[in-house]
Amino acid sequence: MSALMSEGRTSPSLSPRALYVEVAELLRQRIFQRELEPGSWIDELKIAEEYGISRTPLREALKVLAAEGLVTMKVRRGAYVTEVSTQDLSDVYHLLSLLESDAAGVVATMGTDAELTELMNLHAELEKAAQSGTANTDAFFAVNERFHMRLLEIANNRWRDQMVADLRKVMKLNRHNSLLKTGRIQESLQEHRAIMAALTARDAEATVARMREHFANGLEAAA
Repeated sequence: MSALMSEGRTSPSLSPRALYVEVAELLRQRIFQRELEPGSWIDELKIAEEYGISRTPLREALKVLAAEGLVTMKVRRGAYVTEVSTQDLSDVYHLLSLLESDAAGVVATMGTDAELTELMNLHAELEKAAQSGTANTDAFFAVNERFHMRLLEIANNRWRDQMVADLRKVMKLNRHNSLLKTGRIQESLQEHRAIMAALTARDAEATVARMREHFANGLEAAA
């Protein structure tokens, strides 16, 4: 961390804006990795000292994370890692289900053979990650996210992509709770197999239905 921040002091190519963006990414990953737990207070003085920066870029970084829903700013109390309620999860999964099932239907209809092959290859990686069991949960989650984001890219709607990216950041606050539930990885894999079967059959209606089921089951596991 300190090497990165010291580079920010000495390199003329690293602007103040780039610095707070980098700090936001560092904090974002700490939140996703549970180094900063949901509901925990963010000690600005401690973190600024740890990173070797002033509080100005740190506060700008916290504003970025607050806009993403990962941090909650409380008047006269500072910044806290957002706690995701049951209602929050329900709302996020509902919107993701609508947006991603719509994208999946577009891909089933409009995706090229080469693009479907890309998704098949990503699914093969997902199968491989699942064989390692719960010890490889992070790898499974990473490939799973790549699959979903690639499907969205193929559907080619940048406004939908941005909404999904923001919603998925909030969903990550609860990701371990869902995937670590007994049998959930295998259930998720089975759901992906059904999605791929519908995609390769170019059955848009079935693809939409399978994607909605995937999110409904994901919400049940996460709740």
